[in-house]
Amino acid sequence: MQPLQRLEQWLREHHGQQRPALFIAGDFRSLFPQMSNGAYRALIHRAERRGLLERICQGIYQYSGSPDTSGLVLFHAAALLRARHFNYISLETALSDSGVISQIPMGWVTLISTGRSAVVDCGRFGSIEFVHTERPMASIMDHLTYNAQRDLFQADVELATEDMARFGRKGTADLIQREDGTDEHL
Repeated sequence: MQPLQRLEQWLREHHGQQRPALFIAGDFRSLFPQMSNGAYRALIHRAERRGLLERICQGIYQYSGSPDTSGLVLFHAAALLRARHFNYISLETALSDSGVISQIPMGWVTLISTGRSAVVDCGRFGSIEFVHTERPMASIMDHLTYNAQRDLFQADVELATEDMARFGRKGTADLIQREDGTDEHL
């Protein structure tokens, strides 16, 4: 069986009926242990060109036969991209989710990360912004809850508001509304 057919068969059998999943390019490597690194990269590119895999961003793919329609692709991709770092949803994304700011960031998620700051372009899905912190995570754990649907921790309103000031997000901070309906300026 040709490598591309083998990959397609494996994806169909193991992921066609399950919850849509995202994959790191290396996730398929064990199916082709004898293949050189160059040939493996070429296989992934062929799978993408043929429409078997859809590239989300930087080495993250989804099986086209079972695409993620949940609207959570950016969150799942963020969790995979920074799996070796502590990350949590904060800033505009957390405040919008909580209803504290009325503008919903479409196609953009913001996370605080112990990894480096970066904006990752995810094509038609949007962008992921990672904002670096050196703050010890133990000092903020009481302000985080785990969001199982998104596979990430999420800041409460108090921490997200504090992060807005900490990271100089003045433009968006002006959108925060107090409970009495008036604007709050940080």
